Amino acid sequence: MNKEKVLVTSALPYANGQIHLGHLSGAYLPADIYVRYKRLKGDDVVYICGSDEHGVPITITADKEGVSPQAIIDRYHNQNKAAFEKFGMSFDIYSRTSIPEHHKTAQEFFLSFYNQGLLKEKKTMQFFDPEANKFLPDRYVEGTCPSCGYEEARSDECEKCGAIYEPTELVNPKSKISGGTPELRETSHWFFPLGHFQERLENYINEYSKKYGWKDNVLNYCRGWFKEGLNDRAVTRDLDWGVKVPLDDSDGKVLYVWFEAVLGYISATKKLFEEKGEPEKWREYWQSDDAKYIAFIGKDNIVFHTIIFPAMLMAWNDGNDDKYLLPQNVPANEFLNFEGKKFSKSRGWGINVNEFLRLYPADLLRYTLAANLPENKDTDFYWKEFQMRTNGDLAGVVGNFVNRTFTFAHKHFEGKVPPLADLGEIDKQMLAAIEQTPEKIAKLIETYKIKDAVFEIMTFARSCNKYFNDSEPWKSVKTDKEKCGTTINVALQAIYTLAEVFSPVIPFTSEKIFKMLNAEITDWFESGKPQLPENHQLNKAEILFAKIEDSEIEAQINKLSAVETEEKYDVPLITFEEFMKTDLRTAEIVSAEKIKKSKKLLKLQVDLGFEKRQVVAGIAEHYQPEELPGKKIILVANLKPAKLMGVESQGMILAVEDKEGKLSVVEMDKSISTGLKVR
Repeated sequence: MNKEKVLVTSALPYANGQIHLGHLSGAYLPADIYVRYKRLKGDDVVYICGSDEHGVPITITADKEGVSPQAIIDRYHNQNKAAFEKFGMSFDIYSRTSIPEHHKTAQEFFLSFYNQGLLKEKKTMQFFDPEANKFLPDRYVEGTCPSCGYEEARSDECEKCGAIYEPTELVNPKSKISGGTPELRETSHWFFPLGHFQERLENYINEYSKKYGWKDNVLNYCRGWFKEGLNDRAVTRDLDWGVKVPLDDSDGKVLYVWFEAVLGYISATKKLFEEKGEPEKWREYWQSDDAKYIAFIGKDNIVFHTIIFPAMLMAWNDGNDDKYLLPQNVPANEFLNFEGKKFSKSRGWGINVNEFLRLYPADLLRYTLAANLPENKDTDFYWKEFQMRTNGDLAGVVGNFVNRTFTFAHKHFEGKVPPLADLGEIDKQMLAAIEQTPEKIAKLIETYKIKDAVFEIMTFARSCNKYFNDSEPWKSVKTDKEKCGTTINVALQAIYTLAEVFSPVIPFTSEKIFKMLNAEITDWFESGKPQLPENHQLNKAEILFAKIEDSEIEAQINKLSAVETEEKYDVPLITFEEFMKTDLRTAEIVSAEKIKKSKKLLKLQVDLGFEKRQVVAGIAEHYQPEELPGKKIILVANLKPAKLMGVESQGMILAVEDKEGKLSVVEMDKSISTGLKVR
């Protein structure tokens, strides 16, 4: 087999909070499984990750706690690094974007673009808090999204619908520092001409996706951006915390985190080989045609790794002799939810990795997550499923097979590998399955179908158990010990192969199995061949997996019930007088139409009886326009008019949202007159 030189990165997590299970399912566990497999295959792999330490969320956390940003990043960098280590992540380095090497690398990229004349200086309007006497970055301002009406949108982007807009379009902006209404003031920033690279980016993605099999979810996301058209993006911000803009007249300005964070992969690789005493070797992975670069991410990072980062690398390559590789593939996963809802630190919904690993061994979590990765659609972590996979798959199948085989070997064959006698058909079939398994699993991992690979591994484990059952060694040991010895020999060879192909997924358990076998792990493709010679001495067996009791799972579910109860009643109380200020009126929808460039909004014409109104409603994903005319609805009639996507809205219709997030308009009986006050 040809050996490859492979650079692998996982998205850099923000150092402003602890990583949770959703993070693991997105950018980290799939990458670690891939990397561990590639190393066993003999490939030259470098696996890079680290903390993203300059984002505005870090300064917000620091402000809330009354400490410095450095204190925040030190805390969470160390906590997350420890969590990753305990979980079994096999990074070659877990670096930081606060290190001098990163600042230097990011400034070099900025200066290269500046000296090429690529960057454009523009005057822009940015929110300014007069009370705090400072410009406000996007996350320091919240308001109503002009696209979908989400009331906690940032000043330039809505995390709910993904819309990007100018700060002037945000409805009802509020400063997160003072709580007051910020002003828009003029400031100057440098912009990167992303649109200049659109044609090249489209060609790159078309070529690489066909050649290397990119996932549909990634391609669809990219096509959506291309359809809208790529625009200039600011690369500087008015902030004190971050990588300083390396120009003489740029005091108080830093590089925008979207620009410099992705360069953390490069600076981390430089740091890795600097620590190894080979300061130039990083180039073999970033700047050699013999290498390939794979970027594992979650879907919220697709645009940065398929469009923005490649454009930055193209721009560097245009102006410099040392040329960077573009990502060969960007296998992005969708989101993992927790018991049917999104993870939420503020609501206490979910569990972070450190907390989970204080309760259970890492391999139990690695297997459960790997077996249910959100590769093509969002999936959920459920405590009951975790228990089922642990007790059923790991303890009931894998642990049971290994334990029974070792028990027979020690009881009847002095703890040694018995010789092979004449092979029966069942033995030949099992040996063939053992030989074929590494190749079968390899093909799936090479194409980033990690969940399918895990399914095949467990299918192999079940076939091992079936072989043991069908061979009935408890009978043959009494009537034909040579035949029994053959069964145990084949079963031990199967355990060796199972331990190897499972090692990328459950490395700690596989290490235990190899210790029990008194054997060393071998090359991936050799593991399907018999590795344990006749009379090879085995070590004593140990229990691989402890079953999880119902009471343990019930305790965790009860914690969630308590959170849901708190949520249910954690609503600010208002007075009767405050409620009576709301003018609710019956109305009839006369017409409905889609709003251009918006997936969420519909423009409605409603009849109140005494007048007609135009209302923008965020229900386009739940209703077709032709379904709405004639419905009698309830309208909040005394809202101040607001513009959403440039369309004026003169009220709000009432709707209910179910657990799946589906909206249903509140309907009245058609016999009820329009314009009536609702009390």
